[in-house]
Formats: sequence, structure tokens, C-alpha cells
Amino acid sequence: MKIVELGALLRHRRTAAGRTIASVAAEAGLSVPYIANLENGRGNPTLSAVSSLASALGARLTVSLTDNDDGDPLPESLVGFARGARFQTEVTRLGVDRAALLAAMAATGSLAGRPLTDLDWHRILDTITLINLLPHDEP
Repeated sequence: MKIVELGALLRHRRTAAGRTIASVAAEAGLSVPYIANLENGRGNPTLSAVSSLASALGARLTVSLTDNDDGDPLPESLVGFARGARFQTEVTRLGVDRAALLAAMAATGSLAGRPLTDLDWHRILDTITLINLLPHDEP
């Protein structure tokens, strides 16, 4: 995960919880400027600092190391699409794991039986976004 993505995710979780940077900093044992820099996509946080922030925000940090050669590679058109602002924004807004979203999009796209374009990836992302906006209690 890139520092900009981490910062956006931290800010999203903090603001969704109605918390100030100062209250999170106090609970995490970190400084306000340090957290502000992270939220703005700057800095080089330690795993310990991110774990403390996650805990203060009611979450937990998980780290996994995987082989790069497991499974099918992502289509190049999806890799390019994932570098765009829209994809980054939706990952943050939905609060989902970037890799999981990419895997879901790649799996969905594989059903097309043809190479997909940016417009196709936008449509798949639209579908996932709409599904996540539905109330969970509706059938």
C-alpha cells in the first residue's frame, strides 16, 4: 500500500468515527504533526506506529507476505486503471483492501472473454460501488 493510500484510509476512518487528530494522537501515543503528515501522504511510518493508529481507530493492522507468482497476473489494462484517481478514491471511500478489490475486478473481467478497456473497468467498479451502497438488510 502506498503512503498516500494509507493516509487517505487513516483520515477516512478517523473522520467517519468523528475523531480529531489530537484525540487519535493521544490514544495512539503519537504526535499530531506526525499523524497529520501521514494523512497527507507524507512520511515513512513504522509498522508499530501504524498498528497504534489502527488500534486507536478501532481496527487492527494485518500484514501478509505472499509470493508474487501465485494466481494469474492482473490484466495490464486493469493495472493501468488502478493507477487512476477514480480507483484510488473508491478504494478509500469503500474502505476495502486494494488487492481484494483488484482481484474481484479481475475475476469479474475474466468472464468477458475479451480484453477489457478503461470503460469496462469503470463499469465493473460502478457495479461494485453500487452493491456496497445498498442497505445490508435488503434481500
